[in-house]
Amino acid sequence: MLFALICKDKPGSLQVRLDTRPAHVVFIEGLNGAGKLAFAGPFLDADGKPNGTLAVIEAPDIAAAQALSAADPYAKAGLFESVEIRQWNWTFNKPAVS
Repeated sequence: MLFALICKDKPGSLQVRLDTRPAHVVFIEGLNGAGKLAFAGPFLDADGKPNGTLAVIEAPDIAAAQALSAADPYAKAGLFESVEIRQWNWTFNKPAVS
């Protein structure tokens, strides 16, 4: 099943995000390679700077989604003020399965 991870950065934490990004990208690429990532990307503030994350992942249940979320280097670095995890149904514009 799919889960949306809706993450809000702590105020003033842009440098934490920038410093942790290389490890985060490796983590996301690993999820993608394992077929666990539908899509992901940052939310942007009014100045176009990242201030949160939206990721949709594949996991068997909410506990597994929580574990994947907690394993993200951004989460481990304490970047997020909040993380909301919600089961999600991809209904429209879903890419065709090959």
